[in-house]
Amino acid sequence: MKRLGGKSALITGAARGIGRGFAERYLAEGATVAIADINLDAATQTASDLGNGAYPVHIDVSDQASIDAAVTTVVAHAGALDILINNAALFDAAETVDITRDSYDRLYAVNVAGTLFTLQAAAKQMILQGNGGKIINMASQAGRRGEPLVLVYCSTKAAVISITQSAGLNLIKHGINVNAIAPGVVDGDHWDHVDSMFAKLEGKTPGQKKAEVAASVPAGRFAVPDDLTGMAVFLASPDSDYIVSQTYNVDGGQWMS
Repeated sequence: MKRLGGKSALITGAARGIGRGFAERYLAEGATVAIADINLDAATQTASDLGNGAYPVHIDVSDQASIDAAVTTVVAHAGALDILINNAALFDAAETVDITRDSYDRLYAVNVAGTLFTLQAAAKQMILQGNGGKIINMASQAGRRGEPLVLVYCSTKAAVISITQSAGLNLIKHGINVNAIAPGVVDGDHWDHVDSMFAKLEGKTPGQKKAEVAASVPAGRFAVPDDLTGMAVFLASPDSDYIVSQTYNVDGGQWMS
């Protein structure tokens, strides 16, 4: 039996990377999945690649009208919204004395406000439907501790953990479970970008930071999106009905809590 059969899911930042991995697994588990992304062309291509049950939706999580329109589109297409994964996020790195307000504003608009207000819009719809729901926020090991060159990003992911805790306590009375996943280092385009930033900031050769980080993981390697999808299915399924406000580390042993 498919664990998410008949469920309607909205996944932000789903055109590539981790979000695409979640979408592919949810489809295999029987869900209908909105491939929501700021890049509609990429979302459309991903939905086409993934096939039956996937459909593209434009969303800019820094814009309330876009968030509301995306939820409306999901309900019109699938008849309901049962599951949200707040996956869209931005990364930046800088010396503390070089952080700009523009970088701060961009990351907080997407990683914090985007998470909160997409969660809010989904929760309103789930309350209206009256059948509860599942909301999964994407935190990070970066939200568990500071990093010398990643002050803003780390603080946004710490905020996501806090949002998960408070929203989960508030929304469980409606049967809505809010929980989060904190990945470690996940291979792909995102980490190629991170590696290039550290190459400039720390004077490393391209690929050096990535190799150093991979070697530091107790499991001995970077994660791939498939390493995270089992937790995403679990948190969206009835098996997690008694789990509230938790953030799960899926990081190969990098952080213990």
